Amino acid sequence: MFICTSNLRKREIAHGMNITVAWGERLMMSFVELAPHTVIPRHSHPHEQMGMVLEGEFELSIGDESRLVQEGDVYLVPSGVEHSARVLECQSRALDIFSPPREDYK
Repeated sequence: MFICTSNLRKREIAHGMNITVAWGERLMMSFVELAPHTVIPRHSHPHEQMGMVLEGEFELSIGDESRLVQEGDVYLVPSGVEHSARVLECQSRALDIFSPPREDYK
């Protein structure tokens, strides 16, 4: 199976945060666009989440640890762990992978 990302629907899921998703039976890819100064509040979900910063930088908090992540950095958010993000001055992009797929993102 092949998926053309230009045919996928982009949608805003929070102010300043747009996603485009592709999924299979047991995993989901979410291409994330983050506008400068976007804040993603602390939240958790039952999905395991792994991501990579594709462009820009943002402050990411996972559990009790916070770090500035930049292009090329990879992160892992275990299932059920609270996390949040704060975008700095520049537009940023990330690729998030979820397992299992998030029904609310489809």
